[in-house]
Amino acid sequence: MTFKDVVGQQSAKNGLLQMWDKNLFPHALLITGAEGTGGLPLALALAQYIFCEQKTATDSCGHCAGCSKASKLEHADLHISFPSISPKSGTKANSRYYLQEFREFIKQSPYGTTYDWLQFIEADNKQGNITADECREIIDVLNLKSYEGAHKVLLMWRPEYLGNEGNILLKLIEEPPKDTIMLFVAENTEDILQTIRSRTQEVKLAPIPAGEIALSLSSRNLTDPARASQVALISMGSYTEALRLVRHSENDLLVDVRGLFNSLFTNNGIALSKWADDYSKTGREQQKNFLQYIIQLLEQAIRVRYRPQAGEGLPDAEGQFIQKLAGTSIPFENLGKMVDAVSDTIFYIERNAHGKTQLHALAIKMQYIIQNRALPV
Repeated sequence: MTFKDVVGQQSAKNGLLQMWDKNLFPHALLITGAEGTGGLPLALALAQYIFCEQKTATDSCGHCAGCSKASKLEHADLHISFPSISPKSGTKANSRYYLQEFREFIKQSPYGTTYDWLQFIEADNKQGNITADECREIIDVLNLKSYEGAHKVLLMWRPEYLGNEGNILLKLIEEPPKDTIMLFVAENTEDILQTIRSRTQEVKLAPIPAGEIALSLSSRNLTDPARASQVALISMGSYTEALRLVRHSENDLLVDVRGLFNSLFTNNGIALSKWADDYSKTGREQQKNFLQYIIQLLEQAIRVRYRPQAGEGLPDAEGQFIQKLAGTSIPFENLGKMVDAVSDTIFYIERNAHGKTQLHALAIKMQYIIQNRALPV
C-alpha cells in the first residue's frame, strides 16, 4: 500500500515523511485514531515506504522488490502482530497462525475493523488477544539480524489487546536493536498500557473530511458522485462507515428527503403514510442510513442559520436544501427537537421495533414540531 492509497490524513503523511527525510524518525511510533480514520492503512503504507528501494520524497515507488513484498505483507523483515484466537484446543493464540488469513483480510478490506477481522477468522464469541508468548517471540525475532540487510519493522495492530503482558516489551521499546522500527496502531489510547504510551511517539489521526471521502468513493468507482457526497456527509469522518453506507445505500437519499419534507410542510398525511409504508420495506440498514442522513442535514441547517459560511464546501444539491431549511421560520429549538425525534427512531429501529410504526410516528412528531404544536402525551 502506498501513501496515495490512504484516504486523507495528508498532515500525518507529511509529518512522517519529514521525520524520515530529516533522519528524525522515532524507533517506536504510536499511530492513534478512531475507527475508520485509516491507522492501519497508514502504517502499512509507512512500512512499504521504509522497505522501498526507490522511494521519492512523497511516496514509495510501488514496483520495486521491496514494495512488492511489503504490499503483499510477505517481506522477510516485516513482522506483524494483531489480535488472534487459539486455533485449536490446547494451543495459545498467536498471530503467526493467521498470517495468511490476515494477508487476505487486508487485501479485501484494508479499512476493516477488529470485529470484522475476528469474524473473518470465525472467532464467534471468542475475544482476540496478543499473548505473553507472542510478546516473547517478538523480542526474539527482532533481536535477529535483518534478512535483507536494512531495517526491521514490527507492525502491531491494536496494542490495546496486549493487556499487562505488554510490559514484557518495555525493554525492547526502550532499547531496540539497531535499525528496528516499531509501529503500533491503536484506536482506544486509554486501553493501552501507560508504560507503553510513554515510550512511543504518538501521531494522532483526525476524522477524514467529507470531501476527501466523497472523492475517494467516486474516483474508485465505488458509487456515483452524488451518492458519494451523501454518504460522505453522514459517515462522520470514518471511511469504514462510508464503505458500509455504500453497501447499504440503494438510492438517491436526497430525493426521498425532499419528498418527505415537502409532505411535512404541506401537511400531506397520505404521502407521509405512503413514505412510512415504503421505507418500512427497505430493511433496517437502509432506514437507519436515511434517518442518519436527515440528522446530518438538520444539523447543517442549524449551523448555516447562525453561520452562513458553514455551508461552504457542501455538495450543491445538499447545500441548496440546507439553505432552504435554514431559511424557514422553524424555531431553533424545534430543529433540535427534530434531530432528537429522528435519533430516538434510529434507537428503536436498532432494537427491532416495528419499522412502519416507528416511521409513521416519526412523521407525526415532525409535523407537530414544524407547526410548533405541543406533542400529545
